[in-house]
Amino acid sequence: MQIVLLTALGVGSATVLGALLGFIFKGATHKFSDIVLSFAAGVMLSAAVIGLILPSLEKGGRLSLLITVAGVLCGALCINLVDKLVPHLHRITGTGNEEVHTKRNEQLNKVLLFVIAIAIHNLPEGIAAGVGFGAGNNAEAMTIAFGIALQNVPEGMVIIAPMLATGMSRGRTLVIAMFTGVIEVVGTLLGFFAVSLSEAILPFALAFAGGTMLYVISDEMIPETHAHGNESGATYSLIAGFLLMLVFDVLLG
Repeated sequence: MQIVLLTALGVGSATVLGALLGFIFKGATHKFSDIVLSFAAGVMLSAAVIGLILPSLEKGGRLSLLITVAGVLCGALCINLVDKLVPHLHRITGTGNEEVHTKRNEQLNKVLLFVIAIAIHNLPEGIAAGVGFGAGNNAEAMTIAFGIALQNVPEGMVIIAPMLATGMSRGRTLVIAMFTGVIEVVGTLLGFFAVSLSEAILPFALAFAGGTMLYVISDEMIPETHAHGNESGATYSLIAGFLLMLVFDVLLG
């Protein structure tokens, strides 16, 4: 349990680390961010397939293929549903009277919506790390957590700039970044305890977590890293991240 808690805190703290780096390196280029994010995508892709989906097939028994396919699809559909719901969250941050909104308040609402979206997506990522520990394979779980933490660093850097642009203080932006990291800690613990309480749900939970990660990689990370003219470098960086985790898995296995 101690290693699960420490890893959860480490994964969540990666967002805060990214936020602090965002204060220091305000002028970080898109190319640098794309390379780092692509590397994280490669690590997460390897972790999703090798650390979650393949173990799901191994532990599913006679219905392993059906359980794994259903789990991956359910995980992807769950995140897709979140994506469809997030744009409507402006009702939470708005007053309902758009005519009296100042330009700054409108900008702040958009930033808060962006932060809420990141927080919502962090939950299943945390669950994926927790499920890995619940499966009893700490080496695989650490690989998954490492990939997620790598992604959280540039994500934390991205959060800072738009909040500062609205005039928000550095202290408040840091608190909000910490909030998105806490969500990931909660997700990690939820995933761990859910699997620990019921071994029967383990194959489906592994596949579900793998599906959420595949969706995030394909729908968010890869398009983002290919949006600024750095496709070639981003592609090689993704492959490098994938191969690095593949080597780690073989050596640790």
